[in-house]
Amino acid sequence: MEFLFADWLGTPAWFWLAFLGLVVALTAFDLGVLHKEDKAMGIGESLKLTAFYVTIALLFGAWVWAEKGADLGMKYYTGFFIEKALSIDNVFVISLIFTFFAIPPKYQYRALLWGIVAVIFLRGAMIAGGAALVEQAYWVLYIFAAFLVFTGIKMFFANDHDPDIGNNPAVRWISRHMRVTKELHDQHFFVKVPDEKTGKMVNAATPLFLALVVINLADLVFAVDSVPAIFAITTDTFIVYTSNIMAILGLRALYFALAAMIDRFAYLKYALAAVLVFIGSKIFGDKFPPVLSLGVTFALIAGGVAYSLWKTRGQPLHDPAEPIASGTIN
Repeated sequence: MEFLFADWLGTPAWFWLAFLGLVVALTAFDLGVLHKEDKAMGIGESLKLTAFYVTIALLFGAWVWAEKGADLGMKYYTGFFIEKALSIDNVFVISLIFTFFAIPPKYQYRALLWGIVAVIFLRGAMIAGGAALVEQAYWVLYIFAAFLVFTGIKMFFANDHDPDIGNNPAVRWISRHMRVTKELHDQHFFVKVPDEKTGKMVNAATPLFLALVVINLADLVFAVDSVPAIFAITTDTFIVYTSNIMAILGLRALYFALAAMIDRFAYLKYALAAVLVFIGSKIFGDKFPPVLSLGVTFALIAGGVAYSLWKTRGQPLHDPAEPIASGTIN
């Protein structure tokens, strides 16, 4: 049993195993119990499930605090809140992706869940690469910091525009090299269909699979901001990875509530921009106490949310159970 206490990336192996066990248990419970049958999720259910995931994340942070100390505990919470706030941008893009591929709400949750499973591995690879870079050359952190400041400033002045999903290189490549059905086949990513020439049954991807691919590619784009942001807070690989994943785990539950009121967060991007500039800038100056970093981060995000809701008060909510208009698959 000595291997359980062996150091792995600066943290005992049993810490990693406990966390991975929690992630597997939550994912299995979610898919196998809560959503064994495909159905649309209402706003009320979405908020309740979100509260459950946030509670789990906060309790996990308390465990980190108790086991690894107050300093890393504070950094975990700071990273969690930053990643949670940055994930709101993901919701807008995911909503557009589902709309383009005409994915009904009752199948969206399953696509999100398997998307999260893929993200767990993709983020792990990116974080491992970032940790290796920082370990070999600490000055890489200054590049991360400069990138965050640049990204934050750019966000202040950037014009909002919808991504061109139809011309996404991955979508076009899959459409050219794989058979893709024109219609959905329930919750299936792949189905067997008759070949147009031979009549034999062959495998074909469905629009749900294309949506899953694009969602994961979109997350990689967002990770370019979020991964450097957490490394600017701490270089402890365990804190970097767990705060990322705990924020992402609840995203699929939060999606249905946020998708109904995404237009009411129009001013949040300015708060997120300020957070990125703040996190990046403190690398170049004197070190901030973790409690101050957490306080400033939380205040900026909470202020952005409150101001957005106040400025957009009275706007109607979109029912996530409403039918979605069809997109076009070339």
